[in-house]
Amino acid sequence: MANHLTPDELSKEVGIDRDEVIRICVEEHVPIYHGKIDKTLFAAQLQALGALPAQH
Repeated sequence: MANHLTPDELSKEVGIDRDEVIRICVEEHVPIYHGKIDKTLFAAQLQALGALPAQH
């Protein structure tokens, strides 16, 4: 499974709107590099914000 996803792919993966994915990246300083976002880093940031349950 790929770890770097486009905002569209990531929005489908985490179940939130594409624009919301981009907004979170900008506000929380999650880098978007060549149009792709590190899924693990994004999920960690969502978890830190309390938006996702903790992964076991």
